[in-house]
Amino acid sequence: MTPDASPSTPTLTVDRDGLAEVVFDDPGRPVNILSEAVMLRLAELVDDLAERSGTGEVTGVLFRSGKPRAFIAGADIEAIEAIESPDDGAAGARKGQAVFGAVEALPVPTLCAIHGSCMGGGTELALACRYRVISDDRSSLLALPEVQLGILPAWGGTTRLPRLIGLQAALDLLLTGKKVDGSKARRIGLVEEILPAADFEEAARAYLRTRIQEGHRSTGAQRGFLTRIMEDTAPGRRLILRTARKRVMDRSGGHYPAPLRILDVLASSLGRPVPQALEEEARAAGELLVTRVSKNLIHVFHLREAARKGTGVEEEVEPREVSAMGILGAGVMGGGIAQLAARHGVEVRLKDIRHEAVASGLKHAASLFQREKRRGRMDELEVDRAMERISGGVDYSGFGRLDLVVEAVVEKMEVKKTVLREVEERTPPECILTTNTSTLSVGEMAEALDRPELLCGMHFFNPVHRMPLVEVVRGPASSAIAVASVYALALRMKKVPVVVRDGPGFLVNRVLGPYLNEAAYLLAEGVSVEEVDRAATAFGMPMGPLRLVDEVGIDIASHAGEVLHRAFGRRMAPAPPLAALAATGRLGRKGGSGFYLYEDGKARGVDPGIYDLLGESVPSKRVSISEEEIRARLLLAMINEAARVLEEGIANSAGDVDLAMIMGTGFPPFRGGLLRFADEVHPRILLARLRGYEETHGTRFTPAALLEELVRTEQGFHDRFPRTSGA
Repeated sequence: MTPDASPSTPTLTVDRDGLAEVVFDDPGRPVNILSEAVMLRLAELVDDLAERSGTGEVTGVLFRSGKPRAFIAGADIEAIEAIESPDDGAAGARKGQAVFGAVEALPVPTLCAIHGSCMGGGTELALACRYRVISDDRSSLLALPEVQLGILPAWGGTTRLPRLIGLQAALDLLLTGKKVDGSKARRIGLVEEILPAADFEEAARAYLRTRIQEGHRSTGAQRGFLTRIMEDTAPGRRLILRTARKRVMDRSGGHYPAPLRILDVLASSLGRPVPQALEEEARAAGELLVTRVSKNLIHVFHLREAARKGTGVEEEVEPREVSAMGILGAGVMGGGIAQLAARHGVEVRLKDIRHEAVASGLKHAASLFQREKRRGRMDELEVDRAMERISGGVDYSGFGRLDLVVEAVVEKMEVKKTVLREVEERTPPECILTTNTSTLSVGEMAEALDRPELLCGMHFFNPVHRMPLVEVVRGPASSAIAVASVYALALRMKKVPVVVRDGPGFLVNRVLGPYLNEAAYLLAEGVSVEEVDRAATAFGMPMGPLRLVDEVGIDIASHAGEVLHRAFGRRMAPAPPLAALAATGRLGRKGGSGFYLYEDGKARGVDPGIYDLLGESVPSKRVSISEEEIRARLLLAMINEAARVLEEGIANSAGDVDLAMIMGTGFPPFRGGLLRFADEVHPRILLARLRGYEETHGTRFTPAALLEELVRTEQGFHDRFPRTSGA
């Protein structure tokens, strides 16, 4: 082959048989991005291909990537973020549609050969080709994740996908942004073949040559008669879309406009000519691109990407690779951490003081693997191999070769000190020790060790397999290499790490404490459980604060509250209803009752007898307070404490607070995070509201000094505490 184009990406080559290859391989990036320059270059090449196809010089076109494990990561997010006008957004969508429309119009067979991640605009390019093949490598995945950024696929994806694979299968991808592997992609008609990764490029060329020689082959989903009746008739489509809209509203409360707008576009464009459908798509894209929801979701995307690319420290250090790790404590948390580590290739030694506990931890890990298998994420062989990586016992056998240990024993300082001293004596001198404590001082634990610089916190949230956040706690003596190594391990486990400094409650529990406490103070004033929780869920929280107390566990929440009270005094004093509930011995969801009643772990509604149970801590009659008032008090309690967290250096940046609260508590991503929301409200308004509540409710609403400083300097939280590189 000889190059027919300049070295800028993409490049074009044509062999002597007329088979053309368009190769995306950006030399300046680890992945390919469809930036404006790349799209302009692609448009030039497609025009050239159209001309040469007409003369017979080109007989088929193969689109592929030159990257080892990535096809195309999507469009340029920064360019999307910069759009401020709906008209500009729609115009940009039309330009992208025109390029992919030209690909679709090429008069020769076109094949998209997908090896590695194929996201967003990459999948839209694939849809514009006549044929699609994918490698059998695990990294080869397709998705249209635009909805997760508050927008829709606007380069023809919303239009072409349902026409290729059918409406119902398309909705499953368009409304969620979920990724599909080769097996599912072929099953739903998104790709025609799965080819071996070992010789993928040559296999893709052979496939295209076959299509050139044998002529057209039908593509897309093989739908049954009833499915076609539903999807290809107006009444059937209306029913499908109406059902999908109800499902979206049930899941999101209508807070996210993008999935609803996707349904609008499909309702008005299916059954109409493609050019009209594309115009509907472009107009909707322009509207969505400028919404606050989209801007906030892109903010969250940037935070996640920064966390994924960071090391957790400012110092330039090389994290140590963790090949083998130990876990002290084989409870639900320990078993969950063991499963997660083994899932990602780490050898695990699980230790407890009782054989029964070790067996229980292994059983819990096995149950989580079976759950992965049922969901199609692992096969039987992978499950068996992963379980083989976990062993357990009641002694320290095998600890002499470990790279890292996670302590996950009972939340008592002296017990943790004893266990950490023991394990330090039985592990290699370079072994990193971590504690999964949620409230206790890492610095105080380090005082019991000969090598305090190798201890830091690795705080997982329960349940481990579902909660994405890991707080990496840097104690006063923790070394950069220890922190960076724990951070890298969290990333390897597909978690979102946030580095925090040592302090009572660290970041998430510290900020969450006043929120839960204020919910109980509202109960003490006579507000009902339902009204308190409804105000929070209407704001977008996944559950109300009182339901969250049940979920965390009343015993655990009570312990955390006591720690915060001892550390911060009167303003963190537990509200009387929380103290009264703790005194009853109820445990929340895990015990079957708390503020709510539970059956098989599922909430069955507020306990009708809860107010009698709380006794004199609540009035005998319920009173009504406006939803806005309830919400303001709950959120101000969190924002005020987050300001103190930044003041004290517990968190490095406002972005870290946003990311931790989203990933650790479910703070609504569409609001961009707690402090992004606070900045939009404005510190001046927050300060005024806090002062008003301080007059009526006391010192728990005394404004943090930082808020007063922000008002004085006319800054927001993100202005004053921007995210730094590396950390």
